[in-house]
Amino acid sequence: MKPKTMRDSLQQGIYKVINPFVRMLIKLGLTPNAITTIGLILNIGVAVIFIAGAEEGHRGDFTWVGWAGGLILFAGLFDMLDGQVARLGNMSSRFGAMYDSVLDRYSEMIMFLGICYYLVAHHYFLSSIFAFIALIGSMMVSYTRARAEGMGVECKGGLMQRPERVITIGVTALACGITAGMIGGDYKLYIPGIPFHVFETMTIFTLPLTILAILTNITAVGRLREAKKALDAKDQLHQQGSKGTLIALALVAATSLTLAHQPAQAAPSGDSKTQHFPVPPVDSKLLFYVQRTSNANTIMYELNLKPDGSLDEENPVHPYWIRYTEQGQKAELNFIQRKYAYGVKTRPVTNTNGNPTWEVLFVSYKKKPLYLTKSADKKYHIYTTINNKMQILNSVWVQIEGGTFWVPNVVYVELKGTDPATGKAVVERFNP
Repeated sequence: MKPKTMRDSLQQGIYKVINPFVRMLIKLGLTPNAITTIGLILNIGVAVIFIAGAEEGHRGDFTWVGWAGGLILFAGLFDMLDGQVARLGNMSSRFGAMYDSVLDRYSEMIMFLGICYYLVAHHYFLSSIFAFIALIGSMMVSYTRARAEGMGVECKGGLMQRPERVITIGVTALACGITAGMIGGDYKLYIPGIPFHVFETMTIFTLPLTILAILTNITAVGRLREAKKALDAKDQLHQQGSKGTLIALALVAATSLTLAHQPAQAAPSGDSKTQHFPVPPVDSKLLFYVQRTSNANTIMYELNLKPDGSLDEENPVHPYWIRYTEQGQKAELNFIQRKYAYGVKTRPVTNTNGNPTWEVLFVSYKKKPLYLTKSADKKYHIYTTINNKMQILNSVWVQIEGGTFWVPNVVYVELKGTDPATGKAVVERFNP
């Protein structure tokens, strides 16, 4: 389970505040794409205010900057609303995610266009250069993540992600406008012995822009280094491999290929060769587990719960080991196992039963979907097709007999589950 960061805690706190408003928007029939479009229109309004301030205002008049800052914050609220409307309204879609990402980039570039225009028009040339550098950094933070994820690598770290950028620019612009009304737009602070002023009213807005220019580019470079580390590990995996990883990949791939392409035949549970293996402890969080002939160590998949007991909707499934061949201790998957073998990726999907539902896919193979949702007992279970019917999955067994280190001979894969309608145990065996 990933440690909960301060950023995550703050985000969840904001969601609790805005969720009633989100539900109202859903009742009004607004879609996530419509809300994203409203956010773009508001950011166009931000640029218009800055440009109008450049043309109509004078150098010491920061009223325009203050109004633009307030609108930036209001427009930024829609960045959070569209995602929450998609999640709470079960309206998530692949195109919606892409539409949101593209319009966010347009919104940010249009906002910076207005800022740069204002600074140049009022002869803040050095500040306009830093604003442009901040724009470059902002775009590269987003681009490095998108490019890395396109190559199968998660890349979300860094200090200046989009919410932080919006809040920084919006708050400082608003503060600049308010402060100018109190101390005047022409205020300058001098220190004896220094021939130029070290602070002026506009510094409230331009200094954070300078810091933003530095931090966004540091974040982009940091993401590039993070992606390099992951991609190098992936390349090493393909070129050389390690014993544990190769076996894991081979077994998962073989399991998935078998499930996807081979005819099914039922097998009685007493015929299974899994009985000599330890049975993992069952608790309210366990969803299913995977075992295989060559190793008694078991991969467990359980609900990923937050400290308050609620489900982590961003990462609802937590895989980990029970190391039976050692001291029976729990252990997290290592980086390569999590990213390329036994880890899972989840995404919310539209459902018809009114319950939150996620598609769950092994990272190493995506043709055999599992589904996490609540059953009639009001508990979460993993569902998949067993004997051509959606059943609750309890365990997966991979039977290996011979073969080579590189290509193990998978004799069959056995799924064990429960029929949700009757409560009876069901078994399906696939022969390769």
